[in-house]
Amino acid sequence: MTIAKYRPATSFAGPFNELVNEFFGRDISQALGHDDLKRTLPGVNILERPTEFELRMLTPGFSKEDLKIRLENEVLTISAERKTENLQEQERYTRREFSSSSFSRSFRLPESVQAEGIKADLVNGVLHVIIPKTQVSKPATREINIG
Repeated sequence: MTIAKYRPATSFAGPFNELVNEFFGRDISQALGHDDLKRTLPGVNILERPTEFELRMLTPGFSKEDLKIRLENEVLTISAERKTENLQEQERYTRREFSSSSFSRSFRLPESVQAEGIKADLVNGVLHVIIPKTQVSKPATREINIG
């Protein structure tokens, strides 16, 4: 069996790597002992409904125990950390792309939300955070008779 090296889309160093490849015949990242794997923050969709906001965040591979949601000074912070698994005595990696990973994203909430009513649920790798809106009080109007 032949093991073929997987090369994801090039990173910001792509043009530099191509120049180095012309001279040395291999990626500079390979010479440094790692591959250029793209690291990004999880994607987020925020929906607004008449009574609530819904924040949906892609969190594949993270469990409920890995995720933390914190609200401080009207800033909602979603973070996660996952540790690398340890190898058993007779195991070794031929290729290792799984590693410890973490992220943190923060969102400033508008004044028109009920902080006490925020709920979260994790379904199939998507974190759903429901943020209820407060009832906006309309200013009282009345007609004044001219005397």
